[in-house]
Formats: sequence, structure tokens, C-alpha cells
Amino acid sequence: MTFTASLRSRTRQLRKDEDGRVTAFVVIIALAALLFAGLVLDGGLALAAKVRAMGEAQEAARAGAQEIDLTAYRADGTLRLVPHQASAAAHSYLAAAGHTGSVSVTGNTVNVTVSINQPTQLLGLAGVGSIRVTGAGQAQPQRGISGVLP
Repeated sequence: MTFTASLRSRTRQLRKDEDGRVTAFVVIIALAALLFAGLVLDGGLALAAKVRAMGEAQEAARAGAQEIDLTAYRADGTLRLVPHQASAAAHSYLAAAGHTGSVSVTGNTVNVTVSINQPTQLLGLAGVGSIRVTGAGQAQPQRGISGVLP
């Protein structure tokens, strides 16, 4: 056998040994790219849902902070919340917005926490059906404008 024939034979043998290795590599890389795209897409959607939850919680807290004791305010200018009315107003706002959450009134502060389940688009292929995000907000009654107008 000549050197060239032996080299061809050896090359053929090496090719047979590598059958299927490239296919497995391509499949693994494609899955990794798909999961990375899922993290980017669904991560962005989760961040947007987090901002939405924080906004809803803040607005619900503001709605609750409007429920002041008018008798005390008219008598001596004291800003004091009526706790059950503030809680009801915040819950009413959340219901109108289509969300549920927890509301607590402590002193003159209304605290609201909203949780949203954000369905995933691509991560559902990896078994992650939704991402739960939570936003919190608080508000207090204010008299007039407390800052500089833009």
C-alpha cells in the first residue's frame, strides 16, 4: 500500500468515527440559543409587568389616601384617614384595574402590594409557564401642592 492510499484509508476511518457528532453539537447550540432568546424576551416582559404592578399599587394607594376624615379636617384642619374607607377605595381601584392585592392602612399611610403573573412566551418550552412579579406602593394624604410644578 502506498502512502497516499494509506492516508486516504486513514481519513475515511476518521470520518466514520465522527458521524453524528456535528449534529449533536448543532442541536445543543440551537437549544442554548433558544433558551437565551427566551430569557431576553420573557425577562423584558417580566420587567414591564413589574413596572405595571408598581404603577397599579401606587395608584391604588393614592386612591385610598383620598379618603380623609372630613369632619376633623373641617373642624381644625387635621388630615386623618378613615382606615376602612381608605382600604375599600384601594381595593375598589384594584378591582377596576383587574388586579388583586393586599392593602393595609397604618396611621396616615396606605400601603398596597400587587402581584401579577406574567405568562412566558419562549420559556414555556423549558417548563416555565409564568413569572410572578410584585409591586408595592404607598401614599399619604397631602394638603395642597407639596412640590414645585414643572
